[in-house]
Amino acid sequence: MSLNFSFTEEQLAFRKSVKEFAEKVVAPGADERDRDGRFDPEVWRACGEFGLCGLPVPEEYGGSGADIVTTNLALEALEEGGRDSGLLLSLGAHICIGAVPIWLHGTEDQKRTWLPKLCSGEWIGAFAITEPEAGSDAAGIKTRAVRDGEFWILNGSKTFITNGPVANVINVVAVTDPDAQSGARMSCFIVPGGQKGMEVGKHLDKSGNRSSPTSELHFRDCVVPHANMLGPEGSALWKVGFECFDWERTVMVSSAIGGMEAQLRGCVEYVKERKAFGKPISEFEMIQDKLARMRVNINTARWVLYHAAWLKQEGLPHQQEASIAKYHVAEVAMQNALEAVQIFGGYGYIKEFPVERSIRDAKLASIGGGTSEIQKIIIARSLLGE
Repeated sequence: MSLNFSFTEEQLAFRKSVKEFAEKVVAPGADERDRDGRFDPEVWRACGEFGLCGLPVPEEYGGSGADIVTTNLALEALEEGGRDSGLLLSLGAHICIGAVPIWLHGTEDQKRTWLPKLCSGEWIGAFAITEPEAGSDAAGIKTRAVRDGEFWILNGSKTFITNGPVANVINVVAVTDPDAQSGARMSCFIVPGGQKGMEVGKHLDKSGNRSSPTSELHFRDCVVPHANMLGPEGSALWKVGFECFDWERTVMVSSAIGGMEAQLRGCVEYVKERKAFGKPISEFEMIQDKLARMRVNINTARWVLYHAAWLKQEGLPHQQEASIAKYHVAEVAMQNALEAVQIFGGYGYIKEFPVERSIRDAKLASIGGGTSEIQKIIIARSLLGE
């Protein structure tokens, strides 16, 4: 099997245009949005107008029709130029677990109803599976959906829902057959934001990625039409859910690569200017060692991620590679963040410099979308043939 791939001139040109857009539109105010924990609708709308909110969705449904590798390049460039990891968290969730499940598993009517406004950025998407007692154990969710004729009645609570407070379209996983085996117990429903019986609960004040709104969602006799069931009944975990996890692992983490690139560039500029003992600290071997390690981390992370993305794009087996990518990117993002703060010293610990956000933002990569521990279990089980 060939493992060779390269970026086309068109892909690289698009990446450049996205980075320039991010520098002009996203970067201004990024530090303030992080400080205030504020989601900016105007920046979001600008991303939609630029064609970023529906990147991989086919043009016939209002998307940009980008392939997976191109989507990764765009998200990477958006973070490198914009340095707003919260925006990338919201956008990644909107694309990978908001719009993509409807595109891949929805009926034709569902696609034409929901996707155009999701792709334009007029609507914001979300995915609700995590519960207070069901995080890594996704099969243990308790939210129930009981059928009543042509409707389903949802009851239960979700937590850690990215875009929860602002979402217009939420893919909600609920138990529809408690007596079925494991994953077959659950189904997925497209629930409009503001639906009667659904309310936004506590807004969760996160340590990092603060410009992305996160909240609890509560369902109390929330009535959803049967026509809003996404995918066949009983397919929420093994089909819709696993597809979401797959996109999170091969696409959504690409923004971390862009963040590390911007971080390294900032470190290089800083060490050339900062002096100690009468000379730039760039001349000290320990600083050079840190810079070298950061570059190695970025290059290896980019390789494993784009390798997994390319395999997925080509329809080749990639589950092990996807978990390797998710695990490795998360680990080196944290390593590089620690190195960057150390290079800046005391300045790296105050909010005046963007590098201060590095550790807070990087940590989420090893928690969200399947923890690093879960990724290692998947990798080990694939090695053992399970």
